[in-house]
Amino acid sequence: MTIAERLVETRERIARAAIACGRRPEDVELVAVSKTKSAEAVREAYEAGQRAFGENYAQELVAKAEALGDASDIRWHFIGHLQTNKAKAIAKVAHVVHTVDSVGLARELGKRVGAEGRTESLPVLLEVNVSGESQKSGLEPSALREVLEAVRGQPSLRARGLMTVPPAADLAEARRAFEALAALRDAHGGAAELPDLSIGMSSDLEVAIACGATIVRVGTAIFGGRT
Repeated sequence: MTIAERLVETRERIARAAIACGRRPEDVELVAVSKTKSAEAVREAYEAGQRAFGENYAQELVAKAEALGDASDIRWHFIGHLQTNKAKAIAKVAHVVHTVDSVGLARELGKRVGAEGRTESLPVLLEVNVSGESQKSGLEPSALREVLEAVRGQPSLRARGLMTVPPAADLAEARRAFEALAALRDAHGGAAELPDLSIGMSSDLEVAIACGATIVRVGTAIFGGRT
């Protein structure tokens, strides 16, 4: 199956899942996770109509953004753990950052984005480790208010929502994580303040959409396994 065919299949999954829970398919954005895939694979997806792509590593994102510099309407989502020393590189090319998880990172990213002289603020999501897994990145739920205030204190950043990576165990565990994130958003102003929930991947996007996902991050179902 080609990348274009997998994209069609993935979009159909999203549409079915949205309709099943009374939502509009167009209210769920598909981010094609292209980490470890070639720039040629990204271009193939782009030519099939995909515009939003997710990358986990700063160096890889910068290289692909350069390789696809002629694709002026492509949107790069940074979805991996972001170290403060990589904020400058990300500030140059990312259109959305999903993984702000500390006051220090919010301040550094805000400073670097401001130095780029962008005409619009950079949308960011705060990554929350709702499952409490020690091996995962993300802030603790109790720290969310403090980091939110740090983001809002940066004129060059705009808090758009929350993101989490659920436990890999099963769909029931994923649902609990997604519901916990949605509840956390409700406790911090709801969708009016934080409109986006970045939840759901290839294996659990239907559950994520039922739990309110506005962004799903899908890699394997589009590009296949890692090579």
